[in-house]
Amino acid sequence: MVNDMKENILKNKSFGFAVRIVKPYKYLCDEKKEFVLSKQVLRSGTSVGAMVREAEHSESKSDFIHKMAIAQKEINETIYWLELLNATEYLSVEMFNSLNNDAVEIIKMLTSSIKTAKSTINH
Repeated sequence: MVNDMKENILKNKSFGFAVRIVKPYKYLCDEKKEFVLSKQVLRSGTSVGAMVREAEHSESKSDFIHKMAIAQKEINETIYWLELLNATEYLSVEMFNSLNNDAVEIIKMLTSSIKTAKSTINH
């Protein structure tokens, strides 16, 4: 049951992150008139939580690992877009640091969940 609790924290964090990603997306479109990079970060940033939700109802341990690995790739991609938006001065340093810190925390949680699931797959 400890793992279930960890999954709920990840589920809540990834959903909260998706909500937080929508705000800079709106800002980038409305204020900066930037539509391409913002769409990329919106897509990858919101898909993390969707994949975590899909993993919740996975058909097998392998399916769970696969879905969590996709979520891991999506959060890693999101970090890339955040770094690019920061480097091109579309995001303030404060906004970047806040979102990036959350993303790094989520990628660590995903990595931990995947490792735990893999360690129990043959037991």
